[in-house]
Amino acid sequence: MSSTYTSSTFKGIGCMCLGVLCLALGDALTKWLGETHSPLQIIFLRTLVSLPLIALIAHFNGGLRTLATRRPGVHLLRGLIFAATMICFMWGLTLLPLAEATAIAFSAPLFVTLLSVPLLGERVDRPTLLATALGFVGVLVVVRPGGESFQPAALVVVAAAVFYALMMITARRYGGREHLWAMVFYMTLVPLVVSAGTMPWVWQTPAPWHWPAFLVAGFLVVVAMTGLTLAFRYAPAALAAPFDYTSMLWAVLLGWWFWDEVPDLWVFVGGTLIITSGLVIAYHEGRTALKRRPTS
Repeated sequence: MSSTYTSSTFKGIGCMCLGVLCLALGDALTKWLGETHSPLQIIFLRTLVSLPLIALIAHFNGGLRTLATRRPGVHLLRGLIFAATMICFMWGLTLLPLAEATAIAFSAPLFVTLLSVPLLGERVDRPTLLATALGFVGVLVVVRPGGESFQPAALVVVAAAVFYALMMITARRYGGREHLWAMVFYMTLVPLVVSAGTMPWVWQTPAPWHWPAFLVAGFLVVVAMTGLTLAFRYAPAALAAPFDYTSMLWAVLLGWWFWDEVPDLWVFVGGTLIITSGLVIAYHEGRTALKRRPTS
């Protein structure tokens, strides 16, 4: 392993950790803002901040021509799915402890694995299928349907994970034909337009101390997107992706610090099963991709 490769890999892991931290901080801000504002208003103000920043980044990474597209229908579909993802997740954040919502959201890659079979025609081998089954056992442990501690709000976050998985599947199908920042730009533009149309019914004038929170939340989203993008540019996906799970640590710490939330044992058990499942799938897919790579 060359020193250049080592330096690049550590840079990618650092970008991933920074991006994940920004997402966790953004989720905490969203949970706090959601105590007094509708998810639609949070989406509107957050994307209103994010969109110009994304356009600016695109300008310095190939120019605004990178935002040109011949597939507006695809971007509209992805934007609507992303809007549904944010609405469900933000709503769930206001009803569940931060760590519990984060643990359930980790099930998104499991839904990607399952939905890729009927929607993309991909085949799932036995190790991946077993790891996915383990992950869903973890989801059941966290959600505990039918138990005394079951909260219907958990199903809202499960719905967010399903919508997010659909968004990832569309990215896998069309991502190679569209510029990255075009996909991010339109994925942000559509929720902005959709949420703007609801403002006459849900708008509540923010308190003076809420305005900086909306601004920072929008900024954190862009920093997170940039960090995650650079992470996979600098480091192999199989090495960078597992560090996404550091967000569970941040969720536990932020939930405890700001809301006195202490997850119960079952959240930790289920979260561990979900994370283990994701790590096994990432490791297995990384090895499979390596075997398929042509040798020189």
